[in-house]
Amino acid sequence: MTAPRSLRILMVAPQPFFRPRGTPFSVLHRIRALASLGHRIDLITYPFGQDVQIDGVRIVRSRRVPFVRDVRIGPSFEKLLLDLPLMWETWRACRAGRYELIHSHEEAAFFCAPLARMYGIPHVYDMHSSLPQQLDNFRSFNLGVFRRAFAALERHVLTTCDGVITICQDLADIATRTAPDKPHAMIENTADDSVVFASDLRTPQELTALPPGRRIILYTGTFEPYQGLDLLLDAFATVCAHDEDAHLVLVGGRPEQVEAKRERAAALGLTGRVTFVGQVHPERIPAFIQAAEIIVSPRSSGTNTPLKIYGYLRSGRPIVATDLPTHTQTLDRSVAELVPATADGLAAGMLRLLRDPEYGRRLAEAAQRLSEAKYSHEAYMRRVADFYDSVLRRLELRTRTMTAPAG
Repeated sequence: MTAPRSLRILMVAPQPFFRPRGTPFSVLHRIRALASLGHRIDLITYPFGQDVQIDGVRIVRSRRVPFVRDVRIGPSFEKLLLDLPLMWETWRACRAGRYELIHSHEEAAFFCAPLARMYGIPHVYDMHSSLPQQLDNFRSFNLGVFRRAFAALERHVLTTCDGVITICQDLADIATRTAPDKPHAMIENTADDSVVFASDLRTPQELTALPPGRRIILYTGTFEPYQGLDLLLDAFATVCAHDEDAHLVLVGGRPEQVEAKRERAAALGLTGRVTFVGQVHPERIPAFIQAAEIIVSPRSSGTNTPLKIYGYLRSGRPIVATDLPTHTQTLDRSVAELVPATADGLAAGMLRLLRDPEYGRRLAEAAQRLSEAKYSHEAYMRRVADFYDSVLRRLELRTRTMTAPAG
């Protein structure tokens, strides 16, 4: 179902957009879906990132903050500073009176909620994480006073917004428990990146110095502590002792993070058995997946489903993932090798797939069937359209009720 009319939407994303990591990917696919429905979007975002050309979308960057040249993932003092000019730019846009709906992401909802009420603009909250949980996951501002403040702000946003989008079951439970009367949709980050970014057709050997003839185990993503890369490196040391052709490829990470993991790999005696690619453009990821025999997601904490899992499901490659809610909200043992979140567990899972390719093929085929049935790009677009349709219908009903003559 498509939305009944075109809206002028003010979207606010407190991230460097675009950059190839979780939330910016989600923001990208949201604006692409809304633009394809005929809506016009002004996206207010940080002063960092790559411009992406999408018809019907205008990117507005907030002012730079002196001495802040970039922002890392998760809560930080730098992020707090960047949110101040972002809030100022949002206020200026609301005051101009051109918008029919505000769509906020993450902590931008904290100032979008009062601005929406002040200017009488409907507000949709895109909940990518529980912000009090982020303080614990990233060990930033992780004090009781901050957790309580974030919990109160999150509760206020959920109870005052006109609709909420969540990306996984854990967040859906929080949203529906806190505000059961609000329009809600769980829209997993299942949109296909290849629809936006053309695939680089070169082989990984052409793209980087991957050794030929190796059995590639692939990790893609950030190098944040919750991703479990120390566990993965420890596990791979065990794999190397049993399979001389196994080779681990790690795609992602900031330069200083890559160097730290390179040193850890060397200390484990893995020099020559691990390739660190660093951050790459999304168009290069399919080539690495095509070269891989196994894809691994070793997350050690958190509850949000990694966005990349949905791409892995459609990849045709078997997945090894830790048996934690961050994965099991989407994966089960019929589509992935789920293992304890330990070095021994990860090693056992990778070795099982290396030793039994037929088992891996069955898992990969089942994963593709699940993706086609439940997590297709078309299903994603339909959920976005249906959610906006439900919000607009509710707002129109509320308007008719308020303007109807008494009696």
